[in-house]
Amino acid sequence: MARVVVIGAGAMGLSAAYHAARAGHQVTVVEAGQVAGGMAAHFDFGGVSIERYYHFICTPDHPTFELLKELGIAEKLQWRRTSMGQFEGGKLYRWGDPVSLLTYPRLSLMAKLRYGLFAFTSTKRDHWDALETQSARTWIERWAGRETYQKLWEPLFRLKFYEYADDVSAAWIWTRIKRIGRSRSSIFAEKLGYLEGGTETLVDALVQQTEALGSKVVCGAAVSRVLVDNGRTVGVETVKGVFPADAVISTVPTPLISSMVPDLPVEWLARYDAIKNIGVCCLIFKLRKSVTPHFWVNITDDTIPIPGIIEFSNLRLFDDTIVFVPYYMPISNEKWAWTDERLLDEAFAALCKINPELTPEDRIDARVARLKHAQPICEPGFAAKIPPIQTPIAGLQIADTCFYYPEDRGISESVRLGREMAAHVGQA
Repeated sequence: MARVVVIGAGAMGLSAAYHAARAGHQVTVVEAGQVAGGMAAHFDFGGVSIERYYHFICTPDHPTFELLKELGIAEKLQWRRTSMGQFEGGKLYRWGDPVSLLTYPRLSLMAKLRYGLFAFTSTKRDHWDALETQSARTWIERWAGRETYQKLWEPLFRLKFYEYADDVSAAWIWTRIKRIGRSRSSIFAEKLGYLEGGTETLVDALVQQTEALGSKVVCGAAVSRVLVDNGRTVGVETVKGVFPADAVISTVPTPLISSMVPDLPVEWLARYDAIKNIGVCCLIFKLRKSVTPHFWVNITDDTIPIPGIIEFSNLRLFDDTIVFVPYYMPISNEKWAWTDERLLDEAFAALCKINPELTPEDRIDARVARLKHAQPICEPGFAAKIPPIQTPIAGLQIADTCFYYPEDRGISESVRLGREMAAHVGQA
């Protein structure tokens, strides 16, 4: 039995803690926030418990299914048929199936045919090696054509990645297309899942069963340093004191590693520092009126300064309409310094453009969640930038969401990687 300290109580950290505790280790999870969950944590939104950052489940998410079964909450998983929209030129179009593509009036016939072939082959592709050194722009333009890229993809990239828009990995974009494309019951029917009660259901089950195994989760315990003696980790220093450890699993964003583990070799610290991240201001609206009939809507309209919206209540049912509006951006962007109210006013004006029937009286409540390190920038060749999970410091494993590249951030990959790190405790 080892004393294990897990840094970060997001899905990856809680998965690592749960599996390490099941293996007989004595585990302490330390979390800087006041509640467990990380990006999956909930808050009270006027009597509704909901995630600060939206989550959904796809049919290929097998690690999630396995964990739900182990925790005894598999029956909480519900599936619903969802749909996608495309807003362009002041008009909302249905999107995401062959008929929608063929009837979309803002692409030439040749562009539609090429895009359909591109989407189909991307969904069927199983290997990403050939895409690893290509940019998404190069890949999409070669397969689907410049017209398709400029009209459907460039506006989304520009409003999410800004100065990094032309330097995003094709492999990373492919996995997003594949995951959603394979979460369908037919080429005409998209199917997504959610947990009754939201992701809090999974977070609570992980915390409860980890603590039932004799381990503990300590919130409000921001880490100042991982303690090292003679090349081996011996503990974690936090604002709530020092927690001795034979093994440490860090799941916090890589930009925090240099200050948290200064005892790592200089060349290792440089590799963590070289991984760029962007932030997110995730706006959440509670409305009296639906915006669209779709779960998500991509926006490629020049008059709207956001790349899309997620009408979450078209997946998980609520009494009122719940809409997420994520503003991804480098924290150097001027909008990062905007007040919450300024962001909310701009976003609500955008919702009113999508659905002109919305009025200020339909806005019941709104909140903003901010995260500085929300999304790694995965450029071509990104796989070579990722350090090994096992560090040169014996007993110390480090990973965050970019470590399961080319997969995108998600609960499923987080719980898979957490399980794998737990299995390696005591092997170094």
